Amino acid sequence: MNWILIAAILVAGTLGTMTDWLFMGVLFHDRYLKYPEVWWPGIRDKAGDKRAIILSCIVSYLTAAGVVVLCAYTNANTITGGLITAALVWLAGSLVVTLSNSFWVKTDAMITVMHSFGHLARTLIAGVAGAVALQLAA
Repeated sequence: MNWILIAAILVAGTLGTMTDWLFMGVLFHDRYLKYPEVWWPGIRDKAGDKRAIILSCIVSYLTAAGVVVLCAYTNANTITGGLITAALVWLAGSLVVTLSNSFWVKTDAMITVMHSFGHLARTLIAGVAGAVALQLAA
């Protein structure tokens, strides 16, 4: 794999963790406590949220890797192509899972909306990073 693609994955993964912080940690943060019984005990009382944060960051890098490699595989070497690829990944994956989970797990509706937007931002960043990396590698 080209080192530029690896750099794109690292940049997109890092920026993706920042979008997670914004959409899933800052905006509407008080709404997470609307149904405290849905959270793991360590998360609920803030004693064990470091583990969850670290695992979420790792997932952000996996998402970035998947979208960047998909951009390379489909030759989405324009910003538009990267954004379309990323939007389709979000539509087929993250959005479906987030909405399905909201049907089964009691959470505030704004949390579902913010998680959906957070995942969209994460995938769009990775799509742009993948397209830019492919342009630089050409």
